[in-house]
Amino acid sequence: MARSDFLITEEYHLSYEALKSADSTLGYIVDHGVKNAKQLIGEALKSRVDAIDQDTCGVGDEDAFFVVDLGEVYRQHLRWKKHLMRVTPHYAVKCNPDPQVLRLLSELGTGFDCASKAEIEQVLKMGVDPSRIIYAQPCKTKSYVRYAAQNGVKQMTFDNADELYKTKQLFPDAELYLRILTDDSASLCRLSQKFGAALESTVELLELAKKLELNVVGVAFHVGSGASDPKAFLKAVQDARFVFDQAAALGFNMHTLDVGGGFCGETFEAMAAVLSSALDLYFPPHVRVIGEPGRYYVSTAFTIACHVIARRTVADATLGTTSYMLYLNDGVYGNFSSIIFDHQNPIPRILKAGARFSYDVRRSGYDTPSMTEYSIWGPTCDGIDVISSSCAFSEVVDVGDWLYFEDMGAYTKCSATRFNGFTNSHDVLYVCSEPGASALLGL
Repeated sequence: MARSDFLITEEYHLSYEALKSADSTLGYIVDHGVKNAKQLIGEALKSRVDAIDQDTCGVGDEDAFFVVDLGEVYRQHLRWKKHLMRVTPHYAVKCNPDPQVLRLLSELGTGFDCASKAEIEQVLKMGVDPSRIIYAQPCKTKSYVRYAAQNGVKQMTFDNADELYKTKQLFPDAELYLRILTDDSASLCRLSQKFGAALESTVELLELAKKLELNVVGVAFHVGSGASDPKAFLKAVQDARFVFDQAAALGFNMHTLDVGGGFCGETFEAMAAVLSSALDLYFPPHVRVIGEPGRYYVSTAFTIACHVIARRTVADATLGTTSYMLYLNDGVYGNFSSIIFDHQNPIPRILKAGARFSYDVRRSGYDTPSMTEYSIWGPTCDGIDVISSSCAFSEVVDVGDWLYFEDMGAYTKCSATRFNGFTNSHDVLYVCSEPGASALLGL
């Protein structure tokens, strides 16, 4: 699938049942793509790597590259609709603004959580209606607010008085969500230190909004990126109910609850069960509920392949052992920025060693009695540029070989830099393991 720009001119609001029906009509079983996803990804990786001759290729031809399975994004959406039917997802663009991912999610009927003018602009250029965008940034740049107003992006969050005065000056017709403080102590990336109004201050903010004749339509919270404690959602929903009641007493007609992000693939069902029960208990069906998932949609859809550009032998004469330091053409200043910014621990695997292609090869300990130890480093001159301080392979990896890393879709290429002059733009190869997604995209 070639990379290009797309114009989306029609909205879709597809329920889980409608998506299942669509797949059934096409003659496929939902989730069937899991079975051939690995095959498609492996074929894309092999085709690209086999086409590169490190001794004759042009500058940059052997750069790291991604393979993206759009079918995985589609499966995650089906999973969301099954377990959180009441919550309309608004994809957090900051997590990964890949244009094809955004296009698919737009076709699936999601909204979009944008945090800047550039993100809003990218989504609007796809033809997405402004009503499907929430400017979920409590502390906004003035010129960005003017841009949102000019383009009809009315939904936005706030958590302090100064932001209300700013909104009154620049966008008095905005639809405001009061973002409240939550307990995110069990989350991968905490946000409460920076955003969220404490419950003891919410009534004062609502009173000020009423005085300024601003339209507060809902409450927002965020339990932190990569949340692990389902009880955080329960407490946040309870607190949101408290603020809804405060607003009603002041004459506001709140109609929407934004439950934010924090969803992870590994814990999603447990989180969704607690959240769904809490919503049913504290908020009647007429209250609209939206969420802001990011990593949930894209983390497992992206695989990156990296080239071994150098190797250093480390011999320990005392122990009689030999290990190696491998240097890749990507690191923590590039797509592995997630190690520093997102507390991730990418697992290196051999893609190609010598003539042997090893994607998705899992060997038992009985098959690999002899292992060689490695440390994996990025290409820059900075000592913190380490991907893995210790790992072991059965093969001896050399210069010119390739490694790959799975689950590289969240907070990776979006925060890559050009430090030391290395590129922050890497090729993306797309595959699609779900016929339902292919049909939506017209593939």
